[in-house]
Amino acid sequence: MQMQDKISDKQLSDEQSREVAETIREELAKRRISRQALAEQAKLSLSTLEKALGGRRPFTLATTVRLEQALGVSLRKNTVVVAPPAGNDVAPDSLGSYSHRAVTWLEDVYITLRPSFGAKDAIFAYRTEIFWEAKVSSLVFREGERTDAAYEHTGEVAVPHQSGFIYLVIIKHGQHRVITVSRPTVAGEMYGIISTLRAGPGSQLTPIAAPIAYVPARNIGDPAVGRIAPDHANYKLYRDHLRRTVDEPFALFLPG
Repeated sequence: MQMQDKISDKQLSDEQSREVAETIREELAKRRISRQALAEQAKLSLSTLEKALGGRRPFTLATTVRLEQALGVSLRKNTVVVAPPAGNDVAPDSLGSYSHRAVTWLEDVYITLRPSFGAKDAIFAYRTEIFWEAKVSSLVFREGERTDAAYEHTGEVAVPHQSGFIYLVIIKHGQHRVITVSRPTVAGEMYGIISTLRAGPGSQLTPIAAPIAYVPARNIGDPAVGRIAPDHANYKLYRDHLRRTVDEPFALFLPG
């Protein structure tokens, strides 16, 4: 036990600490999460994290391992990557090989917003829940409270470390629908692009892409769903979220 404590308390070199700090800052920027949120996930005090990131104290091996497990990435170069937790707690490589612990910050109930495909100027709003499904060992998403209930979907969530984006994917009978969104902001919102098919007259389907936003339901006083017209009380709030997708920009739409 004493030997294990000594190993855990081992300090990284100044060069290693600088590399770890730089990687953590990059991950925080990509994921748009706060230092406080990371400290809570890694079960560290914010003071400990701040001092290490600021170079006022070196990282210890124990602290680094906790941060690696919370982020799901290796923070040390030329070292063995921390082994993921045992059991059905790691997503398949096709979804990003993330551990459940590394993505708990994504589990939430969101109000999903996108332009209405059938009514000009209206916004289509519905509920999406993202949660861990042990049977498939990954995050999944489930849509609900759509006015077009026949099109409610359930799909997989990919969280690759390389791109810094999140993919909500549906593959059904060979048909694909892909939603690409940013990692959550400090307030938990995600913004991006939906690529899908729009139903037309008869059996006509047309490929379409549009901005999309996922806003935690807890952030909205009255999380109304359905087709939100310009005279609805929530319209301005919902429109501002959709505009933020392009204005910041979280996504780009190039002219043809």
